[in-house]
Amino acid sequence: MPLNSPTDDSKHIQKPGELYVVATPIGNMQDITLRALEVLGQVDLIAAEDTRHTGRLLAYHQIKGRFVSYHEHNEAERTPELLNQLKTGSSVALVSNAGTPVVSDPGYRLISAAIAGGINVIPVPGVAAVICALSASGLPTDSFVFIGFPASRKARRLKQLEQLAREPRTIIFYQSPRRMLSFLKETIAVMGDRHGVLGREMTKLHEEFVRGRLSEIHNSLQARSSVKGECTLLVMGHQETEDVSLATIRNEIIKRLKTANNSLRDLAKTIAKKYGLPKNQVYEEALKIKDKMQGAERKA
Repeated sequence: MPLNSPTDDSKHIQKPGELYVVATPIGNMQDITLRALEVLGQVDLIAAEDTRHTGRLLAYHQIKGRFVSYHEHNEAERTPELLNQLKTGSSVALVSNAGTPVVSDPGYRLISAAIAGGINVIPVPGVAAVICALSASGLPTDSFVFIGFPASRKARRLKQLEQLAREPRTIIFYQSPRRMLSFLKETIAVMGDRHGVLGREMTKLHEEFVRGRLSEIHNSLQARSSVKGECTLLVMGHQETEDVSLATIRNEIIKRLKTANNSLRDLAKTIAKKYGLPKNQVYEEALKIKDKMQGAERKA
């Protein structure tokens, strides 16, 4: 029976069902609210990203439910079916594999269609990896920017990082473990070697937070045989008060060009790390200065 079934059957008015957006654990099976368990046990249908995964969660809490799959590959065809169920009075709970639906997970299409169709959409809040990581990060939490998974193509990803380079708020990314090392290198090259925090396997047995400069996080991961578990990376926002004057950088470059024997790229890397600046930015400035110095020597 739908959760909103009318008590007066004499009216014979079919009320639409309600769509519940239910947050589920990101690892620890006990990280779920009493209300979420109640809703999952009473709705007519559970739209799950992975029915087997959600089935294990419900079995752990001794709940039975009727499932239908709802994921990124069948959203288009499944949305009208679920919308029809809702319009004919069935109550539906939308869940993802972990955390809050729609936050880097499927669900946006169904929720938008339900709202457009006059269906009541009810959030049942709970855990989200982005908030879990932020709460334990030690970085500023008064304001932050959640990016989710960065662009898959390198050119778009680098452009995305460049657009965020002067963002003053804490920046939060999701990233797969196999791409984490390369993504850290890209972030350092574009944003500079800022302070960051990596949350890995949060709420699970091997939960870990790696804190420090992005280069230190990178080195810590690189020293391991492999990186496992879903990762959440938090990056300190751009700090205007810590900006170094261009004159200081130029003087440092000139000094090192006159005394150091290492390559221009190594020189730029050393200075960038010292001042927490993007390596590419320092390298381009060093290239200009070196060209001017060589030009002056030829004229002399």
